[in-house]
Amino acid sequence: MATSSFCRIPYEPPAWASKLKKIPSSRVKLAHADTPIHEWKVPGVKAPFTLHVKRDDLTGSTLTGNKVRKLEFLLADALDKGCKHIITCGGIQSNHCRATAVASAQMGLKSHLVLRSKLKNSEDVPCNGNLLLDRMCGAQIYIVPWEGTYESHLKPSMENIARGIKETSGEDSYLIPVGGSNSVGLFGYITVFHEMISQGILDNFDDIAFACGSGATAAGLAVGNYLNGSKLKIHALIVCEDAKFYNAAINEMLDDVGLTDVRSEDMVDMIEGPENQGYGVSTQEELDYFIQVGIDTGVIVDPTYTGKAVKFLVQEMNNHPDRFKGRRVLFLHTGGIYGLFDGRMDNVLKQHEMTNRVKILYD
Repeated sequence: MATSSFCRIPYEPPAWASKLKKIPSSRVKLAHADTPIHEWKVPGVKAPFTLHVKRDDLTGSTLTGNKVRKLEFLLADALDKGCKHIITCGGIQSNHCRATAVASAQMGLKSHLVLRSKLKNSEDVPCNGNLLLDRMCGAQIYIVPWEGTYESHLKPSMENIARGIKETSGEDSYLIPVGGSNSVGLFGYITVFHEMISQGILDNFDDIAFACGSGATAAGLAVGNYLNGSKLKIHALIVCEDAKFYNAAINEMLDDVGLTDVRSEDMVDMIEGPENQGYGVSTQEELDYFIQVGIDTGVIVDPTYTGKAVKFLVQEMNNHPDRFKGRRVLFLHTGGIYGLFDGRMDNVLKQHEMTNRVKILYD
């Protein structure tokens, strides 16, 4: 495997975060930072609300999305510990696993992905969506049952793989939890909050909202907001699990970094979508909305994370405006575009009046 050209650089936290515990000593620069903020006129947003979007789907090409922000710290930690293998886990079309595979290959590390799936045979595992990039980067893929939880299947499988690697090669592995969500990964979004301060977020917005899939993005933003006087209200739009699950996960991260005097329940407004069909499952109404967002704005959302989240957000702005601190809302676009290439949208687009607009111009 090629030697990494990525160097660890010393990490200096913002002054307002300097008293946290377990501050990483280094990071690697993977993301194209200072992702832009601009107005976003999505369908359904009504005055007096205004909506803007922070384009963290533009952190890279194959490294697109919020996961790369966390990996800057997680992979630096792996290198600091002398690990040559990165083991992580997620769903069969995991954005986090794809970003891990890409970043690991760029840094000369070997990636191992434990993926939840209903597939029973290895030859049935496709080469589309995020999986295409996983395979292109040489990731070793392991399939576990879809119904398996992190504690029952994913974590034990990762630990077994690490033991096997150690026994056969003598090399150490670095294990990353679902979504890169732990007290190391959360510094990715402490860094993003600092970036957004330089972009005027504290003066120009009242609320910030985003899709919540594993918890570290919520934790990092909540910590940044808290340490800057809680000038914004943080809204986590839940696309799987429930508020109790995420509050527990965030509270564990808060304890790890020494914030024991404040709880997630006081820092983050958890919004559970009223029509949530479950992880990665969408209603026809939702699918039509996701398509309309693309047609109207040119910003693409996916059916697992950002699409659901922005639809939930607009519903809350219209139906429960009092849950927002003000009327200037910023949506953090966390990526997910490669999940659209798994084939699920093909028939939807062919049947949609505004997207099935194909004409043959030759005989």
